[in-house]
Amino acid sequence: MRSLYINGAWTESAASGAIDVVNPATEEVIDSVPDGDATDVDRAVAAAKAAFPAWSALPVAERRAHLARALELFQQRADDVAAAIATDIGAPLKFATRVQTGFPMLMFQTYLEILDEVGERYFTGEEVGTSLVVREPIGVVGAITPWNYPLHQIVLKVVPAIAAGDTVVLKPTEIAPLAAYALTEVFHDSGLPAGVFNLVSGTGPVVGEAIAAHPDVDMVSFTGSNRAGRRVSEVAAATVKKVALELGGKSPNVILPDADLTAAVKSGVADAMRNTGQSCDALTRMIVPRARYGEAVEAAAAAARKYVPGDPFAEGTRMGPLVSKAQRDRVREYIAIGVQEGARLVTGGGAPESHERGYFVQPTVFADVRNDMRIAQEEIFGPVLVLIPYDTEEEAVEIANDTVYGLAASVWAGDRERGLGVARRLRAGQVKVNGAPPNPRVPFGGYKQSGIGREWGLHGLDEFCEVKAIQL
Repeated sequence: MRSLYINGAWTESAASGAIDVVNPATEEVIDSVPDGDATDVDRAVAAAKAAFPAWSALPVAERRAHLARALELFQQRADDVAAAIATDIGAPLKFATRVQTGFPMLMFQTYLEILDEVGERYFTGEEVGTSLVVREPIGVVGAITPWNYPLHQIVLKVVPAIAAGDTVVLKPTEIAPLAAYALTEVFHDSGLPAGVFNLVSGTGPVVGEAIAAHPDVDMVSFTGSNRAGRRVSEVAAATVKKVALELGGKSPNVILPDADLTAAVKSGVADAMRNTGQSCDALTRMIVPRARYGEAVEAAAAAARKYVPGDPFAEGTRMGPLVSKAQRDRVREYIAIGVQEGARLVTGGGAPESHERGYFVQPTVFADVRNDMRIAQEEIFGPVLVLIPYDTEEEAVEIANDTVYGLAASVWAGDRERGLGVARRLRAGQVKVNGAPPNPRVPFGGYKQSGIGREWGLHGLDEFCEVKAIQL
């Protein structure tokens, strides 16, 4: 069994329980981690609090140097990390290498570049009249991260927090924790000072809540479900600490009448099936002009069928299993709900016949969907795409915004300015036009019930800073 990482050393948990780590492609137990408790959190927070004064006092250049050494080791071990993620969550190895490992490395490098650009002056402040406005580290940051992008979400919290001068207590997902352990080994081997980074494994209701409630934790940054995010906010409110939340989504993909329908549908299906549909920003609602609806449904079904579920380590596999039995059962239940609601199941909906073991679900497309159906309103978190028709551009925007979520959106248009105009009307934290690629320097976060705060880029660094006004 793995250990906890507290105050610069691997240490046993105060609790005796263990949590099995299961390979979702084979259903085999591949590892186990401590089922930590509040006593473990107390020790980790105490270590982080003790390390904070010295770490926060270091010049920015020295903090950057520590992180640069860690990134160098991370890059050297990237192939092993990717293989661990492919095993841990069932992501196809190519995707685990390029996205699940490659993108976190890019984000890590981007934060180092941002530190180079803003330098010490970013923290020492700017003059406003006769006053000085400075940024300072918040203190001890509790980071609680999910299983769908188990390394990426850690990097987005831990790296900018440490760069800003904070110290960290991480509770990684207990479902897919191996990437967190790989990054912890990188920090340890790179010589990061004791107490700056700490890891306590365990469940959300025990370890997560202990972190959120702890009076010496100055900020909690959480990524996960809306239900768990609300609970983190409730628990953290007792000590009035800062809370950053990156939660769920039901993101619309608005295809305008003059768009390249073939490109829009192909790209939209790829986005919905990415990571077996287990992405908070997945474009799961395709909103299509009624005049081209039948064509879009047929094209979406054909594109979805190409995502044949398979062995994550087999050459050419485009889709792996869902992460757990519970997640597979949840997705199957939503597919049944869609049928009961009267939506038309165009393709998929069941388990692949070729896999007797593993948590696999076929890529699924629903047509004849109304936006008030549960499959159009609730986050399924699986390879399920719904297509919704519209008659006017105004109606398309209304459908897109008619959700409690607001994490991401997409617009496809033949005229770029028209696409930009619709993008400005969508209530979402990030909108891409005509399949534009992600930019690691722009903020990522949601409107409405998709969260509070921003990650990525300079905004992500700001999130872990306090602002002080000094009157001179």
